[in-house]
Amino acid sequence: MAKSANLYARIEPEVKEQAEAILSALGIPASNAITMFYKQVILQRGLPFEVKLPEHPLDISRMTAEQLDTELEKGYAQMKAGQTIPAKQAFDELRGELGV
Repeated sequence: MAKSANLYARIEPEVKEQAEAILSALGIPASNAITMFYKQVILQRGLPFEVKLPEHPLDISRMTAEQLDTELEKGYAQMKAGQTIPAKQAFDELRGELGV
């Protein structure tokens, strides 16, 4: 099937650059990645990944003082119980979850 339809989308330049760098390292042109995404939308009859709000607030500026205190107390209790991981691992996991 000939590729003859054009797609125009506005995207943040930094997001585009980061994604295209990864696609380039994988040897996948952006147009092929978009085609793959569209085909998955068709096969899945929706987005091919889960779209949901995070379970925990990510922006502490939106938390009440009580919510922040509760979260800090939970973290302190986990630290005292030895339920910790190295900071690098935590940040790597966050980046993976956020796709950055």
